[in-house]
Amino acid sequence: MEIKIHGDKLKITKAMSDYIEEKLEKLDKYLENSDNVHANVIVKVKNHEQIVEITIPLKTVILRSEETQDDFYAAVDKTIDKLERQLRKNKTKIMAKQAKTHVDFIFPEMEYKDEEENESKIVKRKKIEVKPMNEEEAILQMELLGHQFYMYRDADTDKATVIYKRNDGNYGVIESN
Repeated sequence: MEIKIHGDKLKITKAMSDYIEEKLEKLDKYLENSDNVHANVIVKVKNHEQIVEITIPLKTVILRSEETQDDFYAAVDKTIDKLERQLRKNKTKIMAKQAKTHVDFIFPEMEYKDEEENESKIVKRKKIEVKPMNEEEAILQMELLGHQFYMYRDADTDKATVIYKRNDGNYGVIESN
């Protein structure tokens, strides 16, 4: 697994990067052809808290976990544990999707950009590349990310679409014209 580690407001030491690499090796047993897998790790400091965010873009899904702790090593452990649970829980779904699909989707690195110039209610801005997929794949992606909504491009209509989880546990879809 190729691992890219970035520090936001802190310098990543050799001990920190070695610890992250050692812990990420646990995930290799869940990933086929793990040599071609890239993991993006961002370590941030906010006040006294350590925030560790790990994103692993695979061919059909993106695995992502973020954890905030007072201790860096505890944050890494919790983040890796979340990713491992996601992989174990969804391995059969992911494998079924990969076996069914004939198109390999490539997810480039997601570009994160915080905008501080705007003093309105927008506190964070992320830019992502919207990928074509069907509703089932979008739901799986949303569940893997742990989000309440997910934006994608509908593979059949080629329209920008948002799928979201409703309060009653069902899903809703918003399509563009």
